Amino acid sequence: MKHKAHVSQYKKDELTRVKSLLQKYKIIAIADMTSMPSVQLQRLRSSLKGSVLITMSKGSIIKIALEDLKDKIKNIHELETYVSGMPALLLTNENPFKLSFALKKNKSKAPAKGGQIAPNDIMVQAGPTPFPPGPIIGELGQIGIKATITEGKVTIKEDCVVVKEGNVISTQVANLLTRLSIEPMEIGINVLAALENGIVYGKDVLSVDEEDYKKNIVLAFNSALNLAVKIGYTTKGNIKVFITKATRDSKALADSKNLLSIDDGKKN
Repeated sequence: MKHKAHVSQYKKDELTRVKSLLQKYKIIAIADMTSMPSVQLQRLRSSLKGSVLITMSKGSIIKIALEDLKDKIKNIHELETYVSGMPALLLTNENPFKLSFALKKNKSKAPAKGGQIAPNDIMVQAGPTPFPPGPIIGELGQIGIKATITEGKVTIKEDCVVVKEGNVISTQVANLLTRLSIEPMEIGINVLAALENGIVYGKDVLSVDEEDYKKNIVLAFNSALNLAVKIGYTTKGNIKVFITKATRDSKALADSKNLLSIDDGKKN
């Protein structure tokens, strides 16, 4: 005879709480709070109070809640694959991109520690350092940085990527980066995915730079306008361009044939 696994009342209550919260908001985001200092988390909660609810729970409970609600909230179960590390739920009724931008603005730089994962390629740029000649040249060489002496100071010859994105940062590299005043780590909430109206947006989409996004919209608009003009497709938005072009072309034609236009007659 099989015995049913005992589930504590706490877990039952916690599952009920999480499911209840998930059904109250239009936007559901999954975040990883690993390495997030509690002091900064409290500050972030205060700054986002009223617009974003940040709540944490065990990964297993969050996954069960997402699975249980798949018939009520379209594609919510797809968020299960993003639950990892120290998971948190970010719940809001605002645009998921607005949420991502707000969290990005609240991030701060921090020095690296041995054992941490590089969030992106960590580069040491060419240029002078504050160090006088000494053992530092050999230490830099051990991690692949070419250095020389210029005007009594150690100078890095060329840009050098010391840790590739996703690789572990060694204690040796971390210490040298700190001495070079390089802070490659970011302290803040990393949004892994967000669900809006049944669509799951991954980290790569949510992390698009705001300025780049605006530039891309302008570029897309100009490209569409140029194409429409080229093929002669008129719309409300481009009709003035066609009128201006037609006026300019007709004037050029009149000038080339020495024809008198209405405007020329008025001038005379």
